[in-house]
Amino acid sequence: MELFNRALLRVCLGAIPIVGIGWILAVTDYFGVALTFQQALGVILGLACAAALLRYPYFSRPGIFEAVLAVTGFLTWFWMSYNFEDWIVTAHERTPDKWVPGAIALFLLMEGLRKSAGKIIAGLVWVLIIYAFFGNYLPGVLEAEVFPPTKTLTYYYADNNGVPGLVLQVVVNLVLAFIIFGKLMEVSGGTAFLNDLAMGFMGHRRGGPAKVAVIASSAFGTISGSTVANIMSTGIVTIPLMKRTGFRNEYAGAIEAVASNGGQIAPPVMGATAFIIAEFLEIPYQDVVIAAAVPAAVYFFVLFLQVDAVARRFGIKGLPREELPVVRTVLRSGWVFILPIIVLLYFLFWLGYNPGLSALYSGASLIVLMTVRDRRPPTLEHWRNFIFGSGEILVPLLLIAGAAGIILGVLNSTGLAFQLSLILTAIGKSNGILVMLFLTSLICIVLGMGMPTATVYIVLVSVIGPALVNMGLVPIGAHLFLFYFGLISMLTPPVAIASMVAAEMAGGDMWKTGLIGVQLAATAYLLPYLWAFNPALLLEGSLVQVIYAVVSAGAAGLLLAHSVTVFARGGRFGWLFGAGMYAACLVVGSSTIWLGPDSPLALVVAAAGCATVYAVLRFTSDAEASEA
Repeated sequence: MELFNRALLRVCLGAIPIVGIGWILAVTDYFGVALTFQQALGVILGLACAAALLRYPYFSRPGIFEAVLAVTGFLTWFWMSYNFEDWIVTAHERTPDKWVPGAIALFLLMEGLRKSAGKIIAGLVWVLIIYAFFGNYLPGVLEAEVFPPTKTLTYYYADNNGVPGLVLQVVVNLVLAFIIFGKLMEVSGGTAFLNDLAMGFMGHRRGGPAKVAVIASSAFGTISGSTVANIMSTGIVTIPLMKRTGFRNEYAGAIEAVASNGGQIAPPVMGATAFIIAEFLEIPYQDVVIAAAVPAAVYFFVLFLQVDAVARRFGIKGLPREELPVVRTVLRSGWVFILPIIVLLYFLFWLGYNPGLSALYSGASLIVLMTVRDRRPPTLEHWRNFIFGSGEILVPLLLIAGAAGIILGVLNSTGLAFQLSLILTAIGKSNGILVMLFLTSLICIVLGMGMPTATVYIVLVSVIGPALVNMGLVPIGAHLFLFYFGLISMLTPPVAIASMVAAEMAGGDMWKTGLIGVQLAATAYLLPYLWAFNPALLLEGSLVQVIYAVVSAGAAGLLLAHSVTVFARGGRFGWLFGAGMYAACLVVGSSTIWLGPDSPLALVVAAAGCATVYAVLRFTSDAEASEA
């Protein structure tokens, strides 16, 4: 039985990327078989559900019970796919052949979610499901409009506003393709190439391996589509090197987690979320990339400075040059990994192809280039690692996307989404937009716990986006605000999935790693508030406004980077000067708001901030030297 379950698991894992690729390439159309996207989603979700139930058994080994659950999970979702076209016509009929398998399918989806993604996110979804059935007993604004149970089950199971809806469609059409491309890069050696290239450039500098983590993780993260996958790919190299040169376990894990998570805010791909933002806003994809460029640059600028300051504080030097790869040699052997990225950008920017299709074409070009370079096709082992590895990554993502469909279904069917939007708008009008933004950021972090970036963005923008735009935020600013706070939920305790994974790899304490990660990612918590009040940071404004906003943000970032380090030193001056520099960071960063976006005094304030950094660092260094 164990051999059967293992074989069944591999079939499910292998079929997920294969079926996904077939759907994106519209293979069925060549055979004259027309499918709706809900039918394809049902098959892929059924495979993911079955794989999760087999991959995480109730006991030490999967037995007949897991096999029965897995087969049932697949068949119930396949049943929806098989009947979906007929059910569209008979949507008003809620017969047992719809809601009975629907109840089983939804329960097994939630069980697979609990096993593969954790109890916290599953618990959150269960609370909303209970609310969908019993929310009419709650008082005030939380009172829900509750449908009959059969209608509710059928709605979530077989309606394009439920599980087989927008979130799952985006994950299959976009994120799946970039996960596959990222996995192909990893299996073929592309991740190692990026690490070696960064190591050749930065490995010999102070805190070199940590700076390598920042560069390599951001480069790979922009195309990987998954923070956790990024950590697992690049962290396996960078974390041991950071620990070897003197970084504490918690710092090594936190730096990798923050860098990997930040890869998804880095243009041009932004983990595929940039395409989704463009689709929601109905603007060209290039506009999203341009708007996100300056905040991403500030984020990595500050992170790089913080890493350098931490290395200086602990006296961590770089690696000897003789141990580092030679950049010229790395480029000579790894040129095949640069060309597919150029191909990706060519299809996206020049030809304007569908992003998922562009990612698959880029992956195909990598296979061809590898064959040319090695003078033989990829080995069977390469294909196994690529196909089954992609399936492993996609299983929790697909189940979370299915659960997100339930969340959206609950929010829409009960009226909770409309109520939340009204509440936030009322708070903004009565208490000011700053209070509204603060509450919005908290909601984003809570709803984003454990969710992939694209998934949480879709949920947030559907629920909260209209309220932000109604309060006067420019649309791109509102969407990027939700995107950033949904993303940093991966770093924010108590869940902090990214920090948890990185801490486990580094052998550090999860809580300490999470708190250090919050410090290192402080820029991401502050920047959205800045562009909410001054969209010039997103290049929305005149040239003068943009220059003032960028300079102010850069100077504030300099203060922020060194405030954390000075504060962490403790001692006689550390606490005082650290807090003072943080306050100065807020003053400098917001200067274009309280002085006005066109005021040249913002440059004076920025210059004063930079002078403050120099003076404090000089003073604290002299003080430490005298004490020594």
